[in-house]
Amino acid sequence: MSGGGAPKPPSEPQPHPPKDQLPNISYCITSPPPWPEAILLGFQHYLVMLGTTVLIPTALVPQMGGGNEEKAKVIQTLLFVAGLNTLLQTLFGTRLPAVIGGSYTFVPTTISIILSGRFSDSSDPIEKFKRTMRAIQGSLIVASTLQIVLGFSGLWRNVARFLSPLSAVPLVALVGFGLYELGFPGVAKCVEIGLPELVILVFVSQYMPHVFHRGKHVFDRFAVIFTVVIVWIYAHLLTVGGAYNDAAPKTQASCRTDRAGLLGAAPWIRIPYPFQWGAPSFDAGEAFAMMMASFVALVESTGAFVAVSRFSSATMVPPSILSRGVGWQGVGILISGLFGTVNGSSVSVENAGLLALTRVGSRRVVQISAGFMIFFSILGKFGALFASIPAPIIAALYCLFFGYVGAGGLSFLQFCNLNSFRTKFILAFSIFLGLSVPQYFNEYTLVNGYGPVHTGGRWFNDIINVPFQSKAFVAGCLAYFLDNTLHRDAGIRKDRGKHWWDKFWSYSGDTRSQEFYSLPFNLNKYFPSV
Repeated sequence: MSGGGAPKPPSEPQPHPPKDQLPNISYCITSPPPWPEAILLGFQHYLVMLGTTVLIPTALVPQMGGGNEEKAKVIQTLLFVAGLNTLLQTLFGTRLPAVIGGSYTFVPTTISIILSGRFSDSSDPIEKFKRTMRAIQGSLIVASTLQIVLGFSGLWRNVARFLSPLSAVPLVALVGFGLYELGFPGVAKCVEIGLPELVILVFVSQYMPHVFHRGKHVFDRFAVIFTVVIVWIYAHLLTVGGAYNDAAPKTQASCRTDRAGLLGAAPWIRIPYPFQWGAPSFDAGEAFAMMMASFVALVESTGAFVAVSRFSSATMVPPSILSRGVGWQGVGILISGLFGTVNGSSVSVENAGLLALTRVGSRRVVQISAGFMIFFSILGKFGALFASIPAPIIAALYCLFFGYVGAGGLSFLQFCNLNSFRTKFILAFSIFLGLSVPQYFNEYTLVNGYGPVHTGGRWFNDIINVPFQSKAFVAGCLAYFLDNTLHRDAGIRKDRGKHWWDKFWSYSGDTRSQEFYSLPFNLNKYFPSV
């Protein structure tokens, strides 16, 4: 060889560099889209959160003795309170674009209150409904104090400071993946409606932008509106055409577009107000059981807040901001108790997934969606129209959105050392038990009608059974405990990815925290974050 020197060795392929903020987001937390686009995107968030808002009262109100009229009023109230809580969270809480809506975590404890037998002496079903509602309100009001105290005192800040990317993975991943029971099983309840919605949603959002380059962002950003309208019209044509006239009652309830019973029962205009069902009643045992449900919701919401911060292209939420958000979520549960929504509040996981689909993490969009929630909760008939979308259509949306949030959790693995056996053990053990333990508790409850812990104290049973039915809670707590107790020397710190989050340990550690999380109206001057 002329020129001397050894030949250069072939360059090694480089791994993808870790990113503090998620790239390729069209509009981040502080950059709002143009107004017409923002309004449409806000309406899309409203449509997505309707699923949980309708499903929970639909399941609970009939068991309480209420009819279609009561169900319509409870849905209106839940929608109104969700709008208020979303505004409070985006203005004064974490300031993330997180929708605060109804939560399935509170349902087992609520059912326990309904089935307690304390109100079976009421011969009038409406009176029984009101008495049960007031008992649920009382327990929610007491339970809200847990999150208010943990959040505003800064205690949750101290807990969050020990969270690392490694322990965040099982928590955030199972906040999304752990809701798999609400996905395809819901689609299959009316497969001729749910499956087309799922297939068309994937086609419009993932394939169409690559086929039509001119309207590229129209398809991925507004896929939910396009597909829901198309499949809803198709479902209505099936209903009107008599396709379900001879079907089983269960099939009719899932498939027909005229079976919700909401449109006829909803008033034209009604403003929900506190204590509309009467003065709340209090029971110490039920309050403690609801407190445990509130704590489970707090852990799940922590994971959801982390996912939302990722999908809005913000930096990791500083612990003090997370604690502030938890405090305002506690205020949200208090408002739920005062108004009587039959349910507590937590971060809407499906709306976090919608941020990923649209690649729009703007705070303004979610505030506009809160406006839609309040507007349609007051104009009852219009709200009831959208609330009568068949449940399998919503379940098809869940298949994509819950999956996105789960993938958001897995994305934190980029900060961890995956060649470490310690990392492998913590991930394997926490995720496996996070799926396996709740499976046992749920199966046992399904077969026997009560949980594995079955003593004479109903409230005590709930305190033990409810946490172990939450996949994210079991996996998150286990990963957090193992990560913070299992041989922690200097080298392990890098394996956990903790050095990536050091700068977010305090609010002032990174200049971007001020940009994303500072309070409006110069309130940081009076309520400084640490």
